[in-house]
Amino acid sequence: MQRQVIEFGGLPVGIAVPDGERLRFIAVKFHVIALDDRRFRNAAEIMTAIRRHLQAEQAAAA
Repeated sequence: MQRQVIEFGGLPVGIAVPDGERLRFIAVKFHVIALDDRRFRNAAEIMTAIRRHLQAEQAAAA
């Protein structure tokens, strides 16, 4: 596993760094800071978490 930039909507929102058998997400944008330092199995799982987080934020704001 290597470090990788995580983009959402065409913008970098964080990086994923290897942490044992998982990836640790390091947020670099405030709108995903709630996911900072969480561990995921792969980049796809990170993207799913970001999507769900942002949808929940939008629903709460409505």
